[in-house]
Amino acid sequence: MASISEQFETTGKMRTWSMGLIGVGLLAFIIGFITKGLSSDEQQQAIFWGTLLYNSVFFLLICNASMFFICVTTLAHGGWQVVFRRVPEAISAVVPIFGVIAMFIMFYIVFGLNHGGHNPIYHWVNPEGDKILEKKSGFLNPVFFVVWTILSIGLWSYLGMRMRSLSRESDESPMNLDQSKKWVWKNTVTASLFTVWFGLTVGSTTPWFWLMSIDSHWYSTMFSWYTFASAFVSGIALITIFVIYLKNRGYLEYTNDEHLHDLGKFMFAFSIFWTYLWFSQYMLIWYSNQPEETAYFQPRTNHGVWKGIFYLNLVINFVCPLLILMTKSSKRNYTLMTFMAILILFGHWLDFNQMVMASISRDQVTLSLLDFGIMALYAGMIIFFVGRALAKVPLVAKNNPFLKESIIHHT
Repeated sequence: MASISEQFETTGKMRTWSMGLIGVGLLAFIIGFITKGLSSDEQQQAIFWGTLLYNSVFFLLICNASMFFICVTTLAHGGWQVVFRRVPEAISAVVPIFGVIAMFIMFYIVFGLNHGGHNPIYHWVNPEGDKILEKKSGFLNPVFFVVWTILSIGLWSYLGMRMRSLSRESDESPMNLDQSKKWVWKNTVTASLFTVWFGLTVGSTTPWFWLMSIDSHWYSTMFSWYTFASAFVSGIALITIFVIYLKNRGYLEYTNDEHLHDLGKFMFAFSIFWTYLWFSQYMLIWYSNQPEETAYFQPRTNHGVWKGIFYLNLVINFVCPLLILMTKSSKRNYTLMTFMAILILFGHWLDFNQMVMASISRDQVTLSLLDFGIMALYAGMIIFFVGRALAKVPLVAKNNPFLKESIIHHT
């Protein structure tokens, strides 16, 4: 049973990679801030802050998806993930940190990026004279934006912390039947609260506020589901990368090909689900051909400069998972799963890029070293903070009532 109490130790190589990526990211941030953020050109300022915006939202949502994964499997009384549960727990521990960063960026855009009564990213901040935005001002206004953003991130952080705290309780001592029932009930209640709040935010309002409102005249009833699918499949990919890394380092002895296979099924299934939403949103708007709806797709399809990235993101996020992850053997191959997890993360990061930046800069593709530098900054922070969180607790919740079920799991 020695492996159950094993403790992860951050390696020098892991620290070097994290610090190196953070260093590259900070350098890109400084250069971008000087050349674009301090520019007298309003458009250059919008590109700089827009780049920070989509990166902060993307990485916050995929880390938060790890806690959603824990909560929905808890509500389903699924025990198969218990042997590697500490991995998504460690990833979700980054949510408060990324949440504070995202709030600072968004609040600055709302309150500090105004030029003569005009906001280059969130046009609804100054709705005067625009009849459409004036009608939406009951919902799209700075006060509601701030309150809902704080509530969203605050409750994600608190309920996630509560779930991690309950998980650590199982390490203290073996539980008898009554104690196990009480522990499972407390987990179920907290998981249900997180899931409901997740649905009211990620599945509904926060993508409207943070992303869709950049195109403040445009709306789509499928946008939040689309954003959720992108964040969730990316979150599963991130979990997969850390699980494989730990397995290759000799940890997670009880995590086997069966568990990896199930993670692969999640990646495959939600890639298809994302594609279904991608097609449905595009097809319905194309079919109705209403100017206020088609305006969103004009710079992103054959009529605009973003069409290359728009269709490339479909190839990466649909065609590649469909062809590569369809077979059973591919979902049990460490190399293929690592490659696909990284590809999916990159593909959906690219999707968030075009969702935000094609609305800010409709006539010019803005993808540059700044984008990749900020991505490196967040990647470095994830490696650093997740590694630190993994080292704080045993890698397996040794007294979890579902542990035996997880060890003997077979698909």
